Amino acid sequence: MRVVVTDAEVTLADVLSLRLAIEDPLDEGTELVLRHRGTGVERDVMLGRPGGGPGSGAREATLAVSLAPLQLSAGRWDAYLRHGGARTRLRSIDPGFSLDHLDTYALCKRTLAYRSYRTRNGFLALKIDEAEPVAEVRSVWFREGRFEVMGLLAFTGLEDDDARHEAKLALHRRQSAATVAARATVQGVRFHAAVSLVDVIAADPDASGTWEPSLEVEGVPTPLRLGSRLDDVDGKRRRLHYPATQVDGVPIRPCYTADDELRIEVGG
Repeated sequence: MRVVVTDAEVTLADVLSLRLAIEDPLDEGTELVLRHRGTGVERDVMLGRPGGGPGSGAREATLAVSLAPLQLSAGRWDAYLRHGGARTRLRSIDPGFSLDHLDTYALCKRTLAYRSYRTRNGFLALKIDEAEPVAEVRSVWFREGRFEVMGLLAFTGLEDDDARHEAKLALHRRQSAATVAARATVQGVRFHAAVSLVDVIAADPDASGTWEPSLEVEGVPTPLRLGSRLDDVDGKRRRLHYPATQVDGVPIRPCYTADDELRIEVGG
């Protein structure tokens, strides 16, 4: 069977919505199979007769599959169609990325975050992450001797409105237990914070090392880690490099961990 995904999206209700270009209607008994790339575990869904949108031709169909009942674990899942024992990997021409959609999706409090995407070889796949509340970083810069950061509160359940919440940005150095904190601005789910780099150096003047930022927000029970995952750039530690600055001759620069969490490196 020749089937190509022309549009793929996971809705706010965690339903995989697909628009297909097909040569012939799918046969009765066709299944959608999702296979975990790391473990080989499979989940399958029997498909009903695909529907066409208003005015659609015979070569177009739509499918909707609820993901939550499938009990999919975190990781990457490849998509196949199976009929009569034969399976075909599902091709896709949709890049499956919208920053606006990801922002809207992250407003709800969730335990798992589902995202559809097209692999480098042109196939449909799902990326599933654990969705604990985080402070999603959108901009980082040094200005007038300060480290500044702004972004979006994700998976907290807070409303995207004009309400202001008391907040604090804290930088921790695990090796010495040093901490520097400053007030932050949170309006709805948007945050902005700045901390003096002079204060950071003064808090631990004799040691070079890494500082871990976190954001404490009124109404959110635990401090939020700062990271950057709501985009299509994996592996930011290798791909994204911020310019360094110097304070009293000490080099300082932001960077990311292998898990795309933000850190501040001080000294050599």
